[in-house]
Amino acid sequence: MYSCGVTATENALELVRASARYGHASTKPALEDVSLAVAPGEIVAILGPNGAGKSTLLRVLAGTLRAESGESLLFGASVCGRERGDVARDVAFVAQSEDVRFAFTVEEVVLMGRAPHQHGWMRPSEADVAIVRRVLERWELLPLARRPFDQLSGGERKRVAIARAFAQASRVLLLDEPTAFLDVRHQVALFEALRDLARGKGTASVVVTHDLQLAAEHASRVVLMKAGRVVAVGPTLEVLTAGRLEEAFDWPIAVGRLEGTGAHVFAPRRAVGSRALSSGDRSS
Repeated sequence: MYSCGVTATENALELVRASARYGHASTKPALEDVSLAVAPGEIVAILGPNGAGKSTLLRVLAGTLRAESGESLLFGASVCGRERGDVARDVAFVAQSEDVRFAFTVEEVVLMGRAPHQHGWMRPSEADVAIVRRVLERWELLPLARRPFDQLSGGERKRVAIARAFAQASRVLLLDEPTAFLDVRHQVALFEALRDLARGKGTASVVVTHDLQLAAEHASRVVLMKAGRVVAVGPTLEVLTAGRLEEAFDWPIAVGRLEGTGAHVFAPRRAVGSRALSSGDRSS
C-alpha cells in the first residue's frame, strides 16, 4: 500500500512501483507498477500514445493524484500528507490546458506563480514583482501584461502558463504537453530555457510531449510508455529506435539523422492492411 515514510535518496523525484487509477477499484489502472528516478539537473521526456498514462504519471509525481500502491518521493520525502503549498515551493506544474475562470490579466496569472513563496495576506513583494517582470519579458509577454487571459490565443495562453511556472522558481518542473499551440521558435526556446535552468540551478524537468524530435534533441533521457506501463527508459539512441516506437505506437516509424547537423528525424510510414485506421476511427 501507499507509504508516507521518508527514504534516503539523492533524486529530485522518484516513483517506486507506483500504480494509480481513476474511479472504481474495478477499473483498469491508468498507471501500473511504474518506477522512475529523476536526478537534479535532468530533463526527462515522457513519450507514448494517447492513453499511455503520461499525464497520470505527472499527477502522481506532483502529488495531485495519490497512488494506490507504491511511493512517490520528492527529494527523498513522500509527497503523501504534505501541504499543497509546501509541495508547490518545490514543484511547478504546467497542465495541458489552463482553466482561468475569472477575468485575470496576464500579469496577474503569472504573479500567481509567486503565491507559494508569499505569506500572511499573500501580497506580492517588490522581489515578486521584479521576478514576474523578468519572466514576462523572457516569454515576450510584456505587451500583453494588461490583457485579460481569456482574450488570448492558444499559443499565448500556453506561454502565460509556462511563464507562471518559471516565476514559481521551483526546483522541479512538470510540464504536460507544453509545446502544444506554440510556434517552432517558442518550442525550441522552452527547451533551451529548461536546459539553462538544469545547468544553472540544477532544476529537474519532466516533460510530456508528442514531439519525438524535440525530445531526442533536448532531453537527458526519454521514457516510452504504453497502456500505463513503461516500455523503455534511457538515453535517446537506446530508446527511440524504430522497433520500440512501433511497439509503443502500433505504427511503423522511420528513424534517421540529417546529414550535416546530425539532428534526429522521425517519420511515420504509410501503413497497410490491419494497421490502417478504419473509416470510423478516422472521424474520432
